[in-house]
Amino acid sequence: MKNLKKQRRIQVIALAVVALTISTALIGYAMRDGINFFRAPSQIIAEPPGPTEVFRIGGLVAEGTLVRGQGESIRFEVTDGGASVPVVFTGVLPDLFTENEGMVGTGSYVNGVFQATEILAKHDEKYMPAEVVDALKEQGVYQEPKG
Repeated sequence: MKNLKKQRRIQVIALAVVALTISTALIGYAMRDGINFFRAPSQIIAEPPGPTEVFRIGGLVAEGTLVRGQGESIRFEVTDGGASVPVVFTGVLPDLFTENEGMVGTGSYVNGVFQATEILAKHDEKYMPAEVVDALKEQGVYQEPKG
């Protein structure tokens, strides 16, 4: 009788370990496309990612680079003070998107141009994403918001 309880306990523990392993693998598989890593323009220039890799870029919209094309096509450069990366976006920009302000874009780097699928802008005059602040501080160009 004792031997049967011991054997049953080992079976339950083994089954729990197998179930945990399978569930962890399935969660990792499901999230593989949902994880976007952040890169600053200096990091992209130093180590260009592959054209199929989707990631986030952040920095300031470089002054004098915002060009509206035909239809909803927009071109501009994003900078962290150390390097600038050209960005192309087709779509409607957020209302608060302007030059010399913080932005984060999601997309891929193809032939030296970041092709954005989504653009996010700060939501008030004091907010900037933490990754952008860190990248700007690293380059020594971050200025505390006034007010």
